[in-house]
Amino acid sequence: MFQINENYQKLPGSYLFSTIAKKVNAYQAANPDANIIRLGIGDVTQPIAPAIIEAMHKAVDEMGHAETFRGYAPDLGYDFLRKAIADNDYRARGCDISEDEIFVSDGAKSDSANIQELFSANSRIAVCDPVYPVYVDSNVMAGRTGSYDKEKETWSDVIYMPCTAENNFVPEFPKETPDMIYLCLPNNPTGTTLTKSQLQEWVDYANKVGAVIIYDAAYEAYISESDVAHSIYECEGARTCAIELRSFSKNAGFTGVRLGFTVVPKDLKCGEVSLNAMWARRHGTKFNGAPYIVQRAGEAVYSDAGKAQLKEQVAYYMNNAKTIKEGLAAAGYTVFGGVNAPYIWLKTPSGMTSWEFFDFLLEKANVVGTPGSGFGPSGEGYFRLTAFGNYENTVRALERIKAL
Repeated sequence: MFQINENYQKLPGSYLFSTIAKKVNAYQAANPDANIIRLGIGDVTQPIAPAIIEAMHKAVDEMGHAETFRGYAPDLGYDFLRKAIADNDYRARGCDISEDEIFVSDGAKSDSANIQELFSANSRIAVCDPVYPVYVDSNVMAGRTGSYDKEKETWSDVIYMPCTAENNFVPEFPKETPDMIYLCLPNNPTGTTLTKSQLQEWVDYANKVGAVIIYDAAYEAYISESDVAHSIYECEGARTCAIELRSFSKNAGFTGVRLGFTVVPKDLKCGEVSLNAMWARRHGTKFNGAPYIVQRAGEAVYSDAGKAQLKEQVAYYMNNAKTIKEGLAAAGYTVFGGVNAPYIWLKTPSGMTSWEFFDFLLEKANVVGTPGSGFGPSGEGYFRLTAFGNYENTVRALERIKAL
């Protein structure tokens, strides 16, 4: 008889946001007249920018003519998009990244789950706590995390690096030596980040101990402070220790379009083995390329019109973040984030647990957020709100919360 991958059976419950969706749907079914405002999942609400839509329409028309029709996309991405990425996201910031170190995909979530395939099953991972759940769950599926402690909500073979108000949400170097270090900066869920000098310390540490940093830069477009790096490759030595993940979802509204990329420098090696070559082999085997229409849309992100329009959208969401943060602070809440990322991270009031506050907000204010404990044990006692709603609903939700 066939056998299954038993590691999947170790996963506790369902994926965090699936659990939230089920609870909200059940509440809505029982209260059909409730006007629920969703500030939980980090999904965008503003339409795709006109310059990008124009590029997509043009690409659709091309697909309708034999002379401009495109079939399978190149495994690693079209040259026009990879060049635009290299020129704008890296060379413009002084980062030495070439087109053949950029791998176009259907999004950073897929890449963040798949990248662990390059590493041995006995590799030790270190994660910030709280953490984006995909980092840990994908390693659970690979059999890399040991046993689960339901009471502590931790895995025996995962190295947790607590990020709380007590240490200003800055992870400390772990006492145990990791092989893979996951960093998401600016951070999801806390909305906080590291300075360039703090990030440089992590690059130096990884090179010293022989670890690889998996660097998720999905929110770099929201950085507003000058001493925060937009790419880990702004740090000296990062080419020998870091893989960077990027997404078009949050900077360009591609959550429903799906496009992202991963950078694997050719200098990143395990002995004589190139991780760039390994990822290219994996990518070519398991991925058939992002659609031509979507990649043309991605190229338009870097046009002059695209940059200007997306700058306005980012400002729109960050105004929401400012509104939430200042409003909650005025109401007596302890709040973090909202400066370099579109997330507000707040302490739950009155000693409530994260899920108790979730239920309280849903039932008393008809507002949905995300319980901090869903991101890891250090997230208990915290709660995440997203700034990706429209402004009117953001203000309405804030008024409801302040009235509680």
